[in-house]
Amino acid sequence: MVTILSGTEFGYTLGTPIGLFVKNEDQRPGDYKEMSTIPRPGHADWTYLLKYGTKASSGGGRSSARETIGRVAAGAIAEKWLNDTYGTEISCWVSSIGDVQLPESAVPRTASGFGWSREEVDKLGTLRMLRDPSVWKVVTDKDEPDAEKRNKANLMQELAAEDKFIQMLTSKAKSLAKTPCYEDWEGKVYNHEGVLLPTPADIETMRTDELLPLRCPHPPSAAKMATVIRQVKSEKDSIGGSVACVCRRVPPALGEPVFDRLEAKMAHAMMSLPATKGFEIGSGFGGTSMRGSEHNDPFVARDQTNGQPSGDDALGNAAVLGVGSNHAGGTLGGISSGAPIYFKVAVKAVSTIGHAQTTADLNGEELVLEAKVRLTFFPHVTPHSYVTPHSYVRPHSYVKPHSSYISPGLLFCSGTARPLRASAYASTRRGHGGARAHRCGAAPAYEARWSVHHCLRWISKFRALGR
Repeated sequence: MVTILSGTEFGYTLGTPIGLFVKNEDQRPGDYKEMSTIPRPGHADWTYLLKYGTKASSGGGRSSARETIGRVAAGAIAEKWLNDTYGTEISCWVSSIGDVQLPESAVPRTASGFGWSREEVDKLGTLRMLRDPSVWKVVTDKDEPDAEKRNKANLMQELAAEDKFIQMLTSKAKSLAKTPCYEDWEGKVYNHEGVLLPTPADIETMRTDELLPLRCPHPPSAAKMATVIRQVKSEKDSIGGSVACVCRRVPPALGEPVFDRLEAKMAHAMMSLPATKGFEIGSGFGGTSMRGSEHNDPFVARDQTNGQPSGDDALGNAAVLGVGSNHAGGTLGGISSGAPIYFKVAVKAVSTIGHAQTTADLNGEELVLEAKVRLTFFPHVTPHSYVTPHSYVRPHSYVKPHSSYISPGLLFCSGTARPLRASAYASTRRGHGGARAHRCGAAPAYEARWSVHHCLRWISKFRALGR
């Protein structure tokens, strides 16, 4: 829950700093007690200690992913301005988890725009867990009147059913291929490998209230991803993945040559997010295997129907030309072309895991670390990470979008440069504490006189995911 402390009144910005406060009510500092003298492998505990001579005793402090909430909140404000002014829309989805990839051919390219909308990602990317009725059933109040005992009984039922699934998966049981495991929003049923199955007559006995917000809007791929996550979780391990982000209706001519290239700013913002290990835009690294004649995006007359722009065109875009393909990812020479900006961010596996790891304490003594934290219940961060890039892609300094990731800058109005500074910071207490975000100098009531076409800056977007 976000509390607005200042800067708005009656639904409008006042031109003064907007203060946002998010209280962390889900904190367990005791989970990190054993790691006070043991730097976690793969975590920033050790480098923070080297640089500052101290470190946050619980949760990682500024190296925790919870730090991004300030950027997300500030980005949400920037995204609203972008949408009101240019119709800009930003959405992200999970592109891969482990070795499971969402096929690029599955990404829609329609008259309404490239990619999926945020609402479509949430709808298509959520699966319902199906359980084997021979080992699972819902314990109702008729079976057990006591609520606490009933909840515990239902939990035991789920654990038993999950154990059986993992056993079948590990032993590569042939019957698993015909076992319904997931159901999508349309009622289609898939097995553990994402293969579509006939809907069983007793489907009602299999349905659970367990929803899996994978945010991969391709149900067959989402089903395979869910299976990977369940297996990794059973081994007390974690897994990485990648997030794709598309920015539609981006004004052309945003960005600067050389050091302030639009994609350079985006890469800077994305790689500032915790656990990110890679950034690619457009064809990315795959484009290196393409010939120039194949990779070049031909210029074409902009597609307009009855004088109306297409779903990918920004409001007010008067450019005569567009591109017939988009291998470049929406920029040319560091400047936006008016085509959708499309990029991907690689996210590594969570460092804090319950799997036993050989490491050393601060005295150099070798030992085995088995984290007891709840991250054993959070085997991958990718579906949650997708929100941050979404925020960072909002315009600031020359013009900025998304609710969570990109740096603040200057907006120009009436030929005069006026700063629209955006800053976000997190104040941490034990167990991460709370986080705050400030956006300074916001244009009163989103005044139309802002000529944001000079630049697109990025701030993280924040949108509550799952819990």
